[in-house]
Amino acid sequence: MAIVVKSMATSGVDGFMVEIEASTIRGQQQGMFIIGLPDQAIKEAGERIQAAIESCGYDIPKDKVIISLAPGDKKKRGSHFDLGMIIALLYQTDQIAPKNLNEYAFIGELSLDGRIRPCTGVLSMITEARKCGVSSVIVPYGNRQEAESVSGINIYPVSTLSDTVKLLESGVLMDSGANDKDSSGGMEGSNRDASNLTDTESAGIGMDFSDVKGQDELIEAIMLGAAGGHNILMIGEPGCGKTMIAQRIPTILPRMTEKESLEVTKIHSISGLLDAGEGLIKMRPFRAPHHNVSLNALIGGGSYAQPGEVSLSHNGVLFLDELAEFSRSTLDALRQPMEDKRVTISRVNGTNSYPANFMFVAAMNPCPCGYYPSKKCRCTDYEIIHYRGKISGPILERIDIQKSVAHVDYFDLDSQKSSFTSAQLREKVEKARKIQQERFRNDDQVNCNAQMTTTMIQKYCKLNEECTGILKRASEKFGYSARVIHKLLRLARTSADLDGSENIRREDIVRVLGCRDLDVSSSQMYAIA
Repeated sequence: MAIVVKSMATSGVDGFMVEIEASTIRGQQQGMFIIGLPDQAIKEAGERIQAAIESCGYDIPKDKVIISLAPGDKKKRGSHFDLGMIIALLYQTDQIAPKNLNEYAFIGELSLDGRIRPCTGVLSMITEARKCGVSSVIVPYGNRQEAESVSGINIYPVSTLSDTVKLLESGVLMDSGANDKDSSGGMEGSNRDASNLTDTESAGIGMDFSDVKGQDELIEAIMLGAAGGHNILMIGEPGCGKTMIAQRIPTILPRMTEKESLEVTKIHSISGLLDAGEGLIKMRPFRAPHHNVSLNALIGGGSYAQPGEVSLSHNGVLFLDELAEFSRSTLDALRQPMEDKRVTISRVNGTNSYPANFMFVAAMNPCPCGYYPSKKCRCTDYEIIHYRGKISGPILERIDIQKSVAHVDYFDLDSQKSSFTSAQLREKVEKARKIQQERFRNDDQVNCNAQMTTTMIQKYCKLNEECTGILKRASEKFGYSARVIHKLLRLARTSADLDGSENIRREDIVRVLGCRDLDVSSSQMYAIA
């Protein structure tokens, strides 16, 4: 009779249950065969299992061993099935006598000497185990904080196979892991609890807007974008502070809710970017890929449709510096994620869908030499238009705020005082976000103004005749599409929220039209063929 042990696997950001069945066949040639559409890592588990069995003092079966991973028609990958497979095999050969084995699920990779190493995707697997009614999960000691972030299920962190067997046979969890630093990935003391960090540190990069001087108008626009989750493009000459400001945007974004933290942690765990010993991620992600990033790395891909930068920046900021240097095909691939807040990746091995609700922030020079419109610029209008043309119109239409960054004189900065701190800006942003959360309390898919649907825009962004006239004249002058008009209305709604106004006012319309510097700059140029 085959022994059945529960384990878990991942598909996209979600988990699913896998039943590990172990059986021995006497009278046939000795060997271990793993079936159920395993990947190479699972196929190699047989060697790890045999070495661990011998190292821990157990007997390697002399019969033919068959281990099946059910369901057999679903591809499985990863080394985390090792622990479940060795427990099933030892039980099948009567070398251990576990109690209530059906109550447990097993996750963990074996080392050759019986230690249990941390795995990726543990949070997704634990969440699914709870949904499937599993009462207890045995996990590597190095994944204990990640696993314990899921409530309503018993977590037993172990560091060796011997500790696992003792737990199963006696029901008592040994004080494992603490005596074996390697088994926990050396995580002791490597991470501080994010709840103890300061406001600036909890944003993830230890920076503050108090460092920025001479860019008050731009910071106002940045605060407007952060308050409503709007996309931002900064245009300015080299050294004017575009990257410096972008790196500080996470410090003014609202703190993540528990739901948002779970979503972010799942994605990073599946991608193998969660440090051993780290629990829920409390800091909003800030991703800044280089302009030579491949399409698959940005959007997601690979043999198993892994998440890309757009998903790793979910609930955070995706920053593209030197925007015009990115390939056009790579940038155009951002259209669907920016609009749908989700990306679907199809491969031969399966199709995975990942969340991609990020705040898009980009920076670029105004011209090829970088110094337009100063006297240092030697570019013609045609060269400037051609340079900016590397960014397609549909991408620019999806960027709400397009703001010029003023040149700053270094020798004047010492005499200036910063007008803003991250704490002050975050307070204003959070007040505006609370208004938006109350407004959209009946819709789980919308939590900020940038995500408003067309129906919501018609309901919450009503304009009086004066505001409509101003917006219409601007649209006729610059040729705005319906998408741009909707972007401006969402932005105006955010401007009103920042001031606590119930209705969109004239000053809100004027304010958001002032955030379209690229339209004004481009309209003043003439291309000569």
